Amino acid sequence: MERKEFIKKGFSALGLAVVSPIFIRCDDSDDDPTQEVVSGGDGSCEVTPSETEGPFPTKNPTSLERVDIRSDREGIEMAINITILNGNNDCAVLKEAYVDIWHCDRDGNYSEYGGTGMQMTDYTSAHFLRGRQQTDVSGLVTFTSIFPGWYASRAPHIHVHIYDASGKSLLVTQIAFPEELCNTVYTTATQYYTKGTQDTSNERDNVFGDGYDLELATVTGNITDGFVLTHSIVVNA
Repeated sequence: MERKEFIKKGFSALGLAVVSPIFIRCDDSDDDPTQEVVSGGDGSCEVTPSETEGPFPTKNPTSLERVDIRSDREGIEMAINITILNGNNDCAVLKEAYVDIWHCDRDGNYSEYGGTGMQMTDYTSAHFLRGRQQTDVSGLVTFTSIFPGWYASRAPHIHVHIYDASGKSLLVTQIAFPEELCNTVYTTATQYYTKGTQDTSNERDNVFGDGYDLELATVTGNITDGFVLTHSIVVNA
């Protein structure tokens, strides 16, 4: 399914509005969409922090180019919209970049790993909640997933690895979630509340503890209709 058709149908089914970023033209006389700039509320263009890729990175991301990454995982549906911006070009959108994402399921388990002390459940033969997309002319990639669960000593998060069109690695980072929303999901959604709230806050997390303002996603929606995550990541390309 083409991305435009997916977005139109997907959000219509969820009954949610797409949260659109504010676009500022670099040159009013230039109609090239690759020159559009997405700016934060303060007009800044700061590169997103680099974070650890492990311990469960995707083993063969080129084989997982897909929009719907849920596979057989159950949970609250969540559309993930990530825009990639080029910090070396005044935060102009970066088209044709490859974006890999991966995250745990509602029980805190990752696919492609398991059977060890770090994750006892063995999912070494599964590939759920992992996917790759290439950014369009607006620098956007869109995935269909579920709201992630949590596991001990980590705040809820999504891993992201970004490459340029030639396959050169540009940035490995992570996306953080608003804690109040996580508390609501983990205590009231029937698919999640068996574990209760996460045991680690963003402030006490070993990844986000040094600051996560540039990594905190905007998440809209609700438990009944599903969620839409919107986030921009700035790389130096």
